[in-house]
Amino acid sequence: MLLAALALAGTGGARADGIGQLKSFHATTKSGKVTFRQLVTAKGQQSPRESTGTFSFQRPGKFRWLYETPYEQLIVGDGDRLWVYDRDLNQVIVRRLDAVLGSTPAALLAGDSALEKNFDLTDAGKTDGAEYVEAKPRSTDTGFERVRIGFVDNLPRAMELRDTFGNVTVLTFGRFERNVAQDPAQFTFVPPKGADVIGEVK
Repeated sequence: MLLAALALAGTGGARADGIGQLKSFHATTKSGKVTFRQLVTAKGQQSPRESTGTFSFQRPGKFRWLYETPYEQLIVGDGDRLWVYDRDLNQVIVRRLDAVLGSTPAALLAGDSALEKNFDLTDAGKTDGAEYVEAKPRSTDTGFERVRIGFVDNLPRAMELRDTFGNVTVLTFGRFERNVAQDPAQFTFVPPKGADVIGEVK
């Protein structure tokens, strides 16, 4: 579910391949917001689980990933910590952001510019009008094997994640609003009263 949580840098948009568009996106996009549809297919199953929601970010490291359907879950990166709130369980999991963001799929969209420090990037060709880049984490303890991101006009349109358990998560994004004004309050999180908080709060 930390996919949601979503992304990471570069200069110039002269190249039209996936790597060039990813770097151009990082160089020219300091904030953004978009709706998404997510399909998760577990290993050995054919019917995916679907969820929808919204994603917004303010570079570097601040983001808000909200699953709205079928169940509400909120993931917030406040620049210092990562908060994951499950409303139904009234449970909050918190971790230091610098320990989890760098090599995650979220770093590819909302992180800093250290893309090639944390990932091996490969151009993955063109599919359905989108130029794809494949990113493999350099770290071995990230929980996923690789991520493919499709770009159109230097904006992300699709993302596919394959984790180390054989599960596949596919995200499709709606119209991306680039460099829009953001309410800073959405990138902060205060655990609700009575919530069970697990992790590194201080």
